[in-house]
Amino acid sequence: MTKTLEFADLLRLIDERSTAFRAAVAAAPDLDAQVPTCPDWTLLDLVQHLGTVHRRWAAIVAAGPADSRATPAPSEAPRERAELIAWSAESTRQLLDALREFGPDRGCWTWWADSQSPQTSGAVARHQVQEAMVHTYDAQITAGEPQPLPEEAAVDGVEEFLFTCCATTSAWPHDVATVDYHATEGRSWRLALSDAGATATPVPASAPIPAGTAYASARGTAGEIVLFLYGRTYVDSLKYDGERRLFDQLIAWDPEA
Repeated sequence: MTKTLEFADLLRLIDERSTAFRAAVAAAPDLDAQVPTCPDWTLLDLVQHLGTVHRRWAAIVAAGPADSRATPAPSEAPRERAELIAWSAESTRQLLDALREFGPDRGCWTWWADSQSPQTSGAVARHQVQEAMVHTYDAQITAGEPQPLPEEAAVDGVEEFLFTCCATTSAWPHDVATVDYHATEGRSWRLALSDAGATATPVPASAPIPAGTAYASARGTAGEIVLFLYGRTYVDSLKYDGERRLFDQLIAWDPEA
């Protein structure tokens, strides 16, 4: 199994993607521009969202093990661009400071208790790489200059999404199914779906299809797969085989419903 990114790499990537995010915000023509990939938000809304997320997770990590989510001190985002970008930078600083202070093994509240990702500050850092990376893409496409997702973060991002956002012990409400994701960078993962829930596993690209299951697979760069998993593109942007309906069912599935 390929090793996941080290904690120091996760912190570096949060910083790099957040810096790229602010560069895209600075280059955009208007803070009131609609974000094409988040049509209910303006660019200002997007900056407010990511900054609030950074401050919230900084407070959660600092609070340590808890049964409920910690709440940061209120901080209203400014509406003037230079001040807004400075507020965003301070938000990222708070997150990185908390992660550096407490390290990767600190227990804390997370919303993904029923998943394959641990409830630790290290898992928070891993997920925040993805949060910053995908929202940087959102900001870049709003500014008219979308860039491919960085390979290092994107390859880890496919697994992180499957482990954190897909894996669950809630019963899959459809026929038993197997869905494979193949990144052209040489990594593959399998999502097994049954009445026992959803389990994600790294697999060889040539792993045989289990008998008696519905099956689909999707292939693309890791960045393309991440953008699909986060709803920024459609499955048709990937090369897919098997039963397309499985992707639609996964998108519509709410395990907590």
